[in-house]
Amino acid sequence: MKLKKLGMLTPSSNTVLEPITCSILRGVPGVAAHFSRFKVTEVSLTSSAASQFSIEPMLQAALLLADAQVDVIAYNGTSGGWLGFDYDRRLCEKITQETGIPATTSVLALNELFSVFQVKQFGLVSPSGQAIAERIIENYSQLGLQCVDYACSGISNNYACANVDEESIKGMVRSVALSGAKAITTFGTNLWSAQLAEELERELDILVLDTISVVVWKCLHMAGISPQSISGWGKLFAAKEFQEMSNKI
Repeated sequence: MKLKKLGMLTPSSNTVLEPITCSILRGVPGVAAHFSRFKVTEVSLTSSAASQFSIEPMLQAALLLADAQVDVIAYNGTSGGWLGFDYDRRLCEKITQETGIPATTSVLALNELFSVFQVKQFGLVSPSGQAIAERIIENYSQLGLQCVDYACSGISNNYACANVDEESIKGMVRSVALSGAKAITTFGTNLWSAQLAEELERELDILVLDTISVVVWKCLHMAGISPQSISGWGKLFAAKEFQEMSNKI
């Protein structure tokens, strides 16, 4: 069987998404993840922080992944949540135009799964500051999705997001779950939260969509591999693809 290779664009200060991605894929034969970094250290609404996500350096990182002949390229990051979903769509279009390789992002995959599970109201858990969280909520409102409650850690240094401990993450999820939302997203790919999803789903009877897990789910579909063999990482891996919607949402 030919090895399927999933390429991941990785913010330079992220120390979580690589080990989590590899752990999720450990039980999937014939699949490997490969990573390429671009400079990101700050998560805020300042112009200097926004400039980190200019398309050119991300495209250069994608071109390096293309040298490895990966089957899909994913931006494993969430900046599209506050920069706007059109940003992610433009990025994917440019990557595919330049490499010939299909592309997606964590946020586009999350949006697709909101459709798969017919989520109209959701809760948000983020390591970022309140201004970022409010911008994310506003962007989702334009899709007709209502964020009924949120919790955030107030962090702007991206490296420090990985220092949020599991008990703090669980506490934020439990607090937001009191809103009655059908789903909660743990929104940040430098957050140690994906491994908590199944435990929290059982405890709270709620869907937990982590932004590392969702892009793995989407990449597997795009590579022609069912993610349903993955267990222990939450309900989302039992979901079927929803009419190739990720680049349309």
